[in-house]
Amino acid sequence: MVENLPVKTHEIKGLTIEGYSRAAVQSYWRIPELKVGFDLGASPWEFTGTSTFLITHGHLDHMAALPAYVARRRMMKMEPPTIYVPAKVAESVEKMLRSWQKLDRGRMICNLVAAEPDAEYELSREHVVTTFETKHTVPSLGYIIWERRNKLKPEYQHLSGSEIRDIRLSGVEVSGEIRKPIVCYCGDTAPQGLDNCPAVYESKILITELTFFRPEHRKEKIHKFGHTHLDDILERADKFKNELIILGHLSTRYHEDQFRRAIDKKMPEELKKRVELWV
Repeated sequence: MVENLPVKTHEIKGLTIEGYSRAAVQSYWRIPELKVGFDLGASPWEFTGTSTFLITHGHLDHMAALPAYVARRRMMKMEPPTIYVPAKVAESVEKMLRSWQKLDRGRMICNLVAAEPDAEYELSREHVVTTFETKHTVPSLGYIIWERRNKLKPEYQHLSGSEIRDIRLSGVEVSGEIRKPIVCYCGDTAPQGLDNCPAVYESKILITELTFFRPEHRKEKIHKFGHTHLDDILERADKFKNELIILGHLSTRYHEDQFRRAIDKKMPEELKKRVELWV
């Protein structure tokens, strides 16, 4: 295995979160069990086997490695990947890939999906992804992956198997679809992006940014440039119902230990025990 980029791993109830994120450096994530990744600021070799990536926005530290990823899959004779990008930048992304095709003299083949906000896309029989608008300096989207299952409707749950079978054979639908948000990925966003979608706070796993933390950082300026301050997280402490909250995209101006000390000092224990600082 080629190890050329840092990858941190965290496991929770059958799901593995892998990746790395640092502001202005690179962000890349994947969840192997779901066969889905988020952002491609860089492309670790082992991520090549993940066939679907959801790109939040076009900044280099979140998308610079997209051509390399597409080209590697072709080189390895894998199926063309599916890449979701915000619809407003899809044409530019397609032109970028065509330009790399001329430079590389190798075909850049992928299924490029122009994702609209507040839309739904099918990932598999068990999972769909929905989009929501985030707040950044360029067009940006957040993504929520939902688990869907068919469950017997309450009015039939007291019946025997044979009775349910007979009702089903008569043409009556006895089951209904149940959905649960299992992973939310926000990318870069001011706190307004979190508030744009209630399911952000309900998802089993939330991956979002924490770029700044110092008291003297002017939140108005931070929000203008589409980022989140620790105080924004603290102000919403009661909203977070997530089992795991991953905070990444830390500013390179500061050492990780400074972020840890700020969280240890300021964050309520009930929230802190569910937070993983991604460093």
